[in-house]
Amino acid sequence: MNESPGFLLPPGLVAEALSGFSVPDSVRIVRLKDGLSVLELFHGETLAFKDLAMSCTVHFLNYFLRRDGSRAVVLVGTSGDTGGSAVRSARSLPGLDVLVVFPRGRITAVQEKHMTTCLEDNVHVFAADGSSDDIDRPLRRLFADQNLVRTHGLMSLNSVNWSRVMIQVAHFFYAYLELTLPELEVVVPTGGAGNITAAYIAVRMGLPLKLVAMVNANDIVHRTVTSGDFSMATSVTQTLAPAIDIQDPYNMERVFWLLLDRDGAVVKTMMEEFQRSHRLRLPENQRRLVLVTGAVSDLGILETMRRCWEQNQYLLCPHTAVAVWHHYHRTHRASRNRCYVATASPAKFQAAVEKAGLTFDPPEAVLALDQLPTRYQNLERSADWCEDWEERLRDWIQFVSRTRKKGGVCYPESP
Repeated sequence: MNESPGFLLPPGLVAEALSGFSVPDSVRIVRLKDGLSVLELFHGETLAFKDLAMSCTVHFLNYFLRRDGSRAVVLVGTSGDTGGSAVRSARSLPGLDVLVVFPRGRITAVQEKHMTTCLEDNVHVFAADGSSDDIDRPLRRLFADQNLVRTHGLMSLNSVNWSRVMIQVAHFFYAYLELTLPELEVVVPTGGAGNITAAYIAVRMGLPLKLVAMVNANDIVHRTVTSGDFSMATSVTQTLAPAIDIQDPYNMERVFWLLLDRDGAVVKTMMEEFQRSHRLRLPENQRRLVLVTGAVSDLGILETMRRCWEQNQYLLCPHTAVAVWHHYHRTHRASRNRCYVATASPAKFQAAVEKAGLTFDPPEAVLALDQLPTRYQNLERSADWCEDWEERLRDWIQFVSRTRKKGGVCYPESP
């Protein structure tokens, strides 16, 4: 089929997807002192930038499922924000079931409740005793089972789904048009590297951007760019910016593909080696990136949150502080505008706000989460935890499909 997206998608679908955002353009630029411009991407229901691409992707998916009379089972692993955004975007949609797995004890209460308080029958939440990278292991094995994928319409809403990255490209065109000079420097807090991948694609499309990827103590992207050391640490470090506590940034595969002139065979070999050994050395000619990087400690996050508040009375979430640290510690060329990507609202990270010695009154929608009932299943850590989690999730996928074929419900006790 050679139809373009303009012919495939009905008019108004994107506007419908973004209709619930709390600012007119869904996103906005806030201009602070000393050239500090913040691109706020967190005005959706779960107060995170994931809502933008997720709401559009789910609306696209639902449209095609309804058109074709099909069903899908979506399997999502989350380091904090993706799960809540997927659940809130897809709940109650008739042709879609969403299974979300989050790392228990490694995300904030608000992030968790955005998932566990959704009691709709098509929402299935699992709390795993491990990191988000641990969660990715059984999920990869499930997606590698092509019979399972075909039989149950299994798909992902993580940023491995191209639609998510494609929509994020628009963030950077918006920022450039709002802050245009001959060049714009964009600083992005980076975990799974989906957002920085979208920015790099925008550059390849001709947008004159200088890119900066900022990470926390989980610094694999920083090490890759600065020394060619694309290797996982022995464990994920828990930080004040949990949504980017990631040691396996799978979107880097897309960056490598672009850097290596779209040589899929070479990239496939590289990534297979990385999945086997969790370690890869990139020579200089394979990391001629258009971005620079930096790494920020928890102390740096707190210092940045305090400094931005003292100078601007503007409160940063800890992930945005990872980016804004760059503003206070790197020379700024007057001839180049600079934009910092704000990926989440501070309302989701009260503990970090308090640790910085600051105060913030959460919105009513966040406070109301504490009064709602919750539902989730635990995935405990056994000696064979990866196989056990894979089996539990496989069984639940099959149960959901059987139930839908019979026209039944998965949670008859729910209101």
